[in-house]
Amino acid sequence: MRTTIDLPEDLFRRIKARAALNGTTLKELFTRYVETGLRRSERGTGPVRAKRSEIPVAQPATGHPLPNLSHSDLWELLEDEDVAHAGGD
Repeated sequence: MRTTIDLPEDLFRRIKARAALNGTTLKELFTRYVETGLRRSERGTGPVRAKRSEIPVAQPATGHPLPNLSHSDLWELLEDEDVAHAGGD
């Protein structure tokens, strides 16, 4: 069966070079890669997805937890800083 696949140019160059180095055609190489990928996914041995990292938690050097602040609390702190920098009280 014939199909069209759009690949990034650099990836296509790498695949074409790999086929040439292996002395095979692009069709044979793609067929082998697709078959290998399907076998792995059927066996559950496909590519391992990276585990998402946890959101970083800031902790002060004192070791005491930081207070949970709402958005309005944070805006109030920012406004207080602006007033202090502007010379107000």
